[in-house]
Amino acid sequence: MKKLIGIFFLLSSLSAFSQTKENSLVQFTGVVYNADSASVVVPYVSVTNKSSHNSVIITNFKGYFSFVVHEQDSLQFTAIGYAPVTVVIPANVKSKSFTAQVLMKPQITNLPMVRVFPWATTDEFRKDFVNAKIADDDLEIARKNISRTSIVAMTNTLPRDGQEIQSANAQYMHQDVVNQHSRTNPLLNPLAWGSLIKSITDGDSK
Repeated sequence: MKKLIGIFFLLSSLSAFSQTKENSLVQFTGVVYNADSASVVVPYVSVTNKSSHNSVIITNFKGYFSFVVHEQDSLQFTAIGYAPVTVVIPANVKSKSFTAQVLMKPQITNLPMVRVFPWATTDEFRKDFVNAKIADDDLEIARKNISRTSIVAMTNTLPRDGQEIQSANAQYMHQDVVNQHSRTNPLLNPLAWGSLIKSITDGDSK
């Protein structure tokens, strides 16, 4: 029985030693690039180690990263606007250093449509609805355009057209001709009546 227990502990130790040897530490270094343009880096990418308690590191503004991982660790790269990328560290890495260029594909996410209303409560909506001013229809607009107030306002502000100017000139010329050839009736002149009365009073026989 003691021999079996000793063999069991020996096998467990060998298994643990073998596992430790397979998962040796590796320095993982690289840069994250845009898959559509290799000259464009992706900054501030989150790198999650799924094989080590979901530990997270962030790349710098140039997309550069360098940290220690184990062989065969699974690392997930995520960034807003890009599809996630998973990188698995290979086994038996030489010189205990692994370098990679991670390419992330841009991804467009369509969010559901959101309607934003200016009312915080239904009471505010009800109040605005009751006090809302309804726009005039075509008939009401036409009626306002031909109203006396609207026509007088347009007459005072709009310039006269050619027909109005011609009509005004013709009327002025006609009035001028009438005034030149008309004679004033002296019986309708109050000054002439005053002169006549004065002459009669003074005894002027003429």
